[in-house]
Amino acid sequence: MKKLRVLLVDDEIIIREGFRKLFDWEAHGCEVVGEAADGMEALSRIDELKPDIAVMDINIPIMNGLKVIQLSRIRHPDMAFIIVSGYDDFSYCREALRMKITDYILKPVDYEEFGTCIDNLKIARFLNQTETAPTSPEEPLPETRQTISRMTRFMQEHLAEEISLTVLADTFHLSAQYISQLFKNEIGVNFLAYLTSIRMEKARQLLLSTSLPVADIAERAGYADYRVFTKVFKKNEGITPSQYRREFLRKD
Repeated sequence: MKKLRVLLVDDEIIIREGFRKLFDWEAHGCEVVGEAADGMEALSRIDELKPDIAVMDINIPIMNGLKVIQLSRIRHPDMAFIIVSGYDDFSYCREALRMKITDYILKPVDYEEFGTCIDNLKIARFLNQTETAPTSPEEPLPETRQTISRMTRFMQEHLAEEISLTVLADTFHLSAQYISQLFKNEIGVNFLAYLTSIRMEKARQLLLSTSLPVADIAERAGYADYRVFTKVFKKNEGITPSQYRREFLRKD
């Protein structure tokens, strides 16, 4: 799989160095191709390097990060933006979400959380490519892409059930090792990371769109034990499911 190209934008050199040295870009299928210390430099580097992802602070000189994103969207609509900010302010987060950023991460950066963010971005890009790729007889998908697409669809449709590499192997008559390699090669993340990502997405959707108890949501997302679900959810979102529901419904 082609590596994702990353631009780091922050006026603090220590933050940029931290991202370069403390995060394992190679393990997550990425490479840092450039840096910028202010908004104008960021716009110039985006046009020059055409990165897949910009990791950007909001409070940068000359032009703030939100304005950079707004202007960059015009020329680079498919580019992904991850905001890394010291501002724990919902108004900033709301504005960023309106611009369809990938994630909003607070400083100091938890690199495990950041790695999950990168993996989720790769999953989203894969799903988007799968949905928009041609499926006509004249332009068929490669067999491996068809296989992984069928598997991911199966997982989405059976989230409330037990899902494992063994289950997929039995269902699709392939070896578990081969399926594991397919996820790594085609999506760029391992099987468990993908499964956790789509289960968390289902949980977030149900928390905001229904009044179901957390235990029921846990079951629908594939967790028989709501305590395990709560632990995984808090690790991924930073807050418990109940806090997530209260916070976002109150802010809206």
